[in-house]
Amino acid sequence: MPTVLLVRHGRSTANTSGVLAGWTPGVRLDETGERQAADLGARMAPVALARLVVSPLERCRQTAEALRAVDGPTGARPDPLVDERVGEARYGDWTGRPLSALAKEPAWRTVQAHPSAAVFPGEGGESMAAMAARVVAAVREHDAQVAAEHGDDAVWAAVTHGDLVKAVLADALGMHLDLFQRLSADPCSVSAVRYTPLRPFVLRVNDTGGDLSAFAPPARKRRRRRPASSDAVVGGGTGA
Repeated sequence: MPTVLLVRHGRSTANTSGVLAGWTPGVRLDETGERQAADLGARMAPVALARLVVSPLERCRQTAEALRAVDGPTGARPDPLVDERVGEARYGDWTGRPLSALAKEPAWRTVQAHPSAAVFPGEGGESMAAMAARVVAAVREHDAQVAAEHGDDAVWAAVTHGDLVKAVLADALGMHLDLFQRLSADPCSVSAVRYTPLRPFVLRVNDTGGDLSAFAPPARKRRRRRPASSDAVVGGGTGA
């Protein structure tokens, strides 16, 4: 089955100012975030992307454009496919407020310790469970489409937000959402998941500087076609 590279956007102006941006318009990458995105584009150069899915928010679209600025091994990257389901959590009345103030709210403790029960207050606020459900559904749907259109060796990327990356990883690891705060997704990090008929395999988590060339599809010549396997290698495999 295909491999999805889950990319968190580069560092934003809201990150550096300590504000919960949510869906606030106009939040863009800061200078460090622009550099992170450009570096990631160079790191991803050896990897052909069959699809590039992106959150509609500016910081993610900027990051996706930085990935497209560097051609892959087969030429230009695909045009970004905007999908609101990989957009940021809808934080309701928390949107635009300083994190230092939010940490004093009673609901903050729920978000930290029992996120599956957390519902963000105010108009438009969604639950963390709903956020997780929509992004997992989106990723699995895109993955199935990429498999049908490009085959099991294909690699695609989703440029999204930190909590959404963590939610997809938690689902792939079989973790309850209440445990997803144990995961990290730093700015411009890459995490990788491969879905199979039986189980997902988590291949990488929160990679901010590693070599991504291992995700380049193998050469097809003299390669015998084998069905995708859901089996884990007993004792550990040989690696990429």
